[in-house]
Amino acid sequence: MKGIVLAGGFGTHLYPMTFSGSKHLLPIYDKPLVYYSLATLMKADIRDVLFIVNPQDMGAYEAHFGDGSQLGMNIQYKAQESRDGIAQAFLIGEDFIDGDRVALILADSIFYGSGFDQNLSEAITRKKGATVFGYQVKHPESYAVIDFDASTKKVSYIEEKPEEARTNYVATGLYVYDEKVVEYAKTLKPSARGELEITDLNQIYLDHKQLYTTMLPEGFAWFSPRTVDDLFHAGEFVRVVQQSTGTKIASIEEIAYRKGWIGRAQLLSLASKIQKTEYGKYLEGIALSTDELK
Repeated sequence: MKGIVLAGGFGTHLYPMTFSGSKHLLPIYDKPLVYYSLATLMKADIRDVLFIVNPQDMGAYEAHFGDGSQLGMNIQYKAQESRDGIAQAFLIGEDFIDGDRVALILADSIFYGSGFDQNLSEAITRKKGATVFGYQVKHPESYAVIDFDASTKKVSYIEEKPEEARTNYVATGLYVYDEKVVEYAKTLKPSARGELEITDLNQIYLDHKQLYTTMLPEGFAWFSPRTVDDLFHAGEFVRVVQQSTGTKIASIEEIAYRKGWIGRAQLLSLASKIQKTEYGKYLEGIALSTDELK
């Protein structure tokens, strides 16, 4: 399975912080926002990842992640020249996807909670159809609202930002698609706002009775920061969890190591580059306190 991190957009709600750089490289406590979405794909055992970014941000992302080999991954990049919608990602990434199944995550998505690995596994192992990760919110009108059959987990209804929401369940920024996704994406027409809508793509799967949901449980944390306050609250959440547990959320180097994609020597090398930071010392401690994973 392939993975796409969609990191386009201009972050206008965060001006002036994003005048000269990507919103997704802003810090959420001790690491860039985009680390959290990449970590989600890594937890799903996805090692082939495409970053879709604004042209002016390409160099910054390449500086952060390179070709991915330092993490035992294959990371590629493509530019989204214009804001033509989330579903455009599958047209931009057609050659990268190359007929495979693919997971798409928005680069401002943070997921944290018990059982998430199981949620991911459930979606990844579903060979046919599409899966949207669902979440219950207080004000669903700002999202794509869904309804579903709890026994089959099939979605029965989806609507983008309805005036009156049928349920409080919404689609988050994480989706998994089968090999037909590019074919379906090519049939989409721009919406009233001129974009290829991800909800329209999901509607095609719904029409084929192949749209499923993996519902994130009560008490699970999902952040999609859009404002300065959102960034602060997400960062504070990460700070509190990390200080109380002694572990890092979305440490991509640690994930690569624990999955056996890189060895101890590589993890120590990554740690040495930032050895004066608390994050670097954390990685060094992981490498020295565990048996090397094969």
